[in-house]
Amino acid sequence: MKDLKYISAYSIPFIAVLSISLQGIYTYLTPIYVFGLIPIIELFTSSSEENLDNETRLSKSKKRLFDWLLYINLPIIYVILFYALYTVSHFSLASYEIIGIIFSTGIVLGANGINVGHELGHRFSTERFIAKALLLPSLYMHFYVEHNFGHHLKAATNEDPATARYNQPLYFFWFTSIIRQYVSAWKIQIKSLKQNNQSFISHKNDMLWYLIITTIYLILTFISFGHVGLVVAISCGVIGILLLETINYIEHYGLLRKKNNSGRYERVREIHSWNSNHLLGRILLFELTRHSDHHYRASKKYQLLDHHKESPQLPFGYPTSMVLSFFPPLWFMIMNKRVPKEMKP
Repeated sequence: MKDLKYISAYSIPFIAVLSISLQGIYTYLTPIYVFGLIPIIELFTSSSEENLDNETRLSKSKKRLFDWLLYINLPIIYVILFYALYTVSHFSLASYEIIGIIFSTGIVLGANGINVGHELGHRFSTERFIAKALLLPSLYMHFYVEHNFGHHLKAATNEDPATARYNQPLYFFWFTSIIRQYVSAWKIQIKSLKQNNQSFISHKNDMLWYLIITTIYLILTFISFGHVGLVVAISCGVIGILLLETINYIEHYGLLRKKNNSGRYERVREIHSWNSNHLLGRILLFELTRHSDHHYRASKKYQLLDHHKESPQLPFGYPTSMVLSFFPPLWFMIMNKRVPKEMKP
């Protein structure tokens, strides 16, 4: 039964469906649940540093249940997105209701779309296809390229767009990270094309394909749901992106790798990501909060991630930390003293 605990991650899509169907002020149920109720509950729930024993680890590594718990997010996010777009384009709604639906749907695209896409993007063949399909509604397909071939090499350095610098407010980070990651993804793609003697107009140019696929998605959205549906779809994607970037902000805030004598950075270790063992956040985000071990061994599946005593620990879970990051002075007051002295600028 413990393996089924990750079903709790579907509570966010469930609340989103309620938000859209009930309409009115209830369209805000999802942001209230995610940024209000969950952080409050998290303050009163336990955390665990326990790691799996070898026998349990072997057993869990072979269970397909953990994979299917990820795959099912693909139909979930598209059904909810369709429901949202149908609702805003076929019903007479007040502006505040449409905004509520945008936030509710966008949160699902971030939590159950991009987050799960991130996990599957580290795998192979079909699972990578699912990952990219999960990224599409957030208009963030390039994340696959930049994250896997950029971020994991440059994490906890000033060269990494997705690493928040010491004393950098979240809202500035949103701006710099989004732009720099997109530019970085193109640089990685062009470098790959040159190394393989491929032209820009090539079937190997994934970034070009992502641009074409995203354009087709937006055109189909406009044809199916009109200009209102198009605006809502784009807005939902933006919310999903900002949710992801808020998590990015938390994951490496203020942490820096040292350069060795050759001018190269030391390898990524457990000390270069913030870790959280708070159970509620771990379950809702498919163990993303054990981020230190994810960077230490990126290919390790979420159900197998370990706690490392050397890793810097967040005082709260990810949901609560996200809320704190919305208030930069409070975030700096709590987090700056926890950044290792040798890593501070």
